[in-house]
Amino acid sequence: MSTAATPSTPLPVRTPSARARGRHRRPERPELPAGAPALLLAVPAQASPDARRLAEEVATLIRLDQPGIEVSAAYLTASEDADDCVALTDALGAALEAEAAPIVVPLSPGPSTDLDAALSGFDPAVVRRTDALGPHPLLAEAVHVRLSEAGLARADRARLFAINTSADGIVLASTGGAEALELAEVTGVLLAARLAVPVVAASLDSAESIAAAVTHLRDTGCVQPALAPYLLGPEVSVDVLKAVADAIECPVAEPLGAYPAIARLALGLYLAALGIDAEM
Repeated sequence: MSTAATPSTPLPVRTPSARARGRHRRPERPELPAGAPALLLAVPAQASPDARRLAEEVATLIRLDQPGIEVSAAYLTASEDADDCVALTDALGAALEAEAAPIVVPLSPGPSTDLDAALSGFDPAVVRRTDALGPHPLLAEAVHVRLSEAGLARADRARLFAINTSADGIVLASTGGAEALELAEVTGVLLAARLAVPVVAASLDSAESIAAAVTHLRDTGCVQPALAPYLLGPEVSVDVLKAVADAIECPVAEPLGAYPAIARLALGLYLAALGIDAEM
């Protein structure tokens, strides 16, 4: 008879396990300070149905990751058919009038000249604004996933490491001006390391920039370059992206959209503005 069946033997007591360690452990959720300001996602686009859907998906992911956080979105221009979709300047004006200035997180992989213009009239000492979401390895991962979904890159399930790709060169297309293009080049380096193919950053604000990028790839031996939008989506219409891809005769992947890492990066920037070190 085993000791476990002996009445006089005490039942085993389960002791709490130690916190998991290593790369696969789940990070502890940081605690927000009392009275923490709201998080305002600044969308660099008008409040179209696509932009509103994207912002709500990202906001929902943030709330799931950090329950109790107050998060909302504002746009470059408001929507006439939705009362809760407000322009960024109006949202900030109302918040300041209520003496409840939020922390503004640009919902953009890189700097945005449009957001800069919208925020130029607000004192940065009062309205705190974080940097853009990128450059960051998680954004390179997101572009990689969108390329694989379009059949332009392959990835294994474990580490998203490229096995082979039908595209032998990538034009990483950004918006937002010269600074945004410069920072997109950093993500381009990270993406090239993942795919083992050349990546050239270019600006969707300039047809010449896109054309020069694809010409450079073809001159260096690329037979099938592809266009990878380095934007969340609403900044540029689907028709514009298709027209650009047709003009350079390249297949095109989907924009980043509400990829889960977008919410993680936005929340991380907000927490950093509060002085909270959050693991990404």
